[in-house]
Amino acid sequence: MSKLKRKKYEELLEPMQEELVAMSRWVAAKGQRILVLFEGRDTAGKGGAIKAVGDRINPRQCRTVALSKPSECEAGQWYFQRYVAHLPTAGEIVLFDRSWYNRAGVERVMGYATPEQVDAFLDQVPAFEKLLVDDGILLFKYWLAADQKQQEERLEERRDDPLKRWKLSPVDLAAREHYSDYTLAREAMLAATHTADAPWTLVDFNDQRRGRLTLVRDLLDRLPDTRVDPPEVDFTPLGRPPLKERFTRLQPIPPFPLD
Repeated sequence: MSKLKRKKYEELLEPMQEELVAMSRWVAAKGQRILVLFEGRDTAGKGGAIKAVGDRINPRQCRTVALSKPSECEAGQWYFQRYVAHLPTAGEIVLFDRSWYNRAGVERVMGYATPEQVDAFLDQVPAFEKLLVDDGILLFKYWLAADQKQQEERLEERRDDPLKRWKLSPVDLAAREHYSDYTLAREAMLAATHTADAPWTLVDFNDQRRGRLTLVRDLLDRLPDTRVDPPEVDFTPLGRPPLKERFTRLQPIPPFPLD
């Protein structure tokens, strides 16, 4: 299957982003709380998927959470504690770029958590997520899939592109040797945490553009009728010629040269 071209992708995404903006008005009007978890392979495309969902929504209403390595203080807390602080409030949409499922993935595969800690986590997650859902949070869990061939190509691209080099971490490089281990970890995670209250949705991200469209369409289709039309704006004529900028104390710096 040929990969989706950028122009066609943008053409297909735009009406869905209009739906997302309308959905955000519904969230605000009804005081809803939406929480979307983005998990998956290294290089699968979580950042691009998050941008596709949240890029056009008011950033005061929609925020992304991407937590770094736990601090010494956080490492001594209840495992879920630092994530709870970032849950959505009424009228808010929160997108987790990785989440508490780090423990079932990278922490398990790379040995950052003990087998006992991983087992305890998998045992506790369904109860934790049921509390969130029972309290009214609309929870969506997406796992982004990519073949190792695609992963290798994307890692090489990050290595060679100075604008993407920052994305290339030691953990990403180590993932090359642990592709099968991550598969086993994912399957164990799904077996323990794919529940009626908080099901997982797997999305093929070998073609990232097609994957984003698939994910956004699925998210919108699983919400109730969320369309809220924008309020009417009384944009009356100015009644005079528009004014030009005037400066007294300081002048703008010279424009960027185009030649």
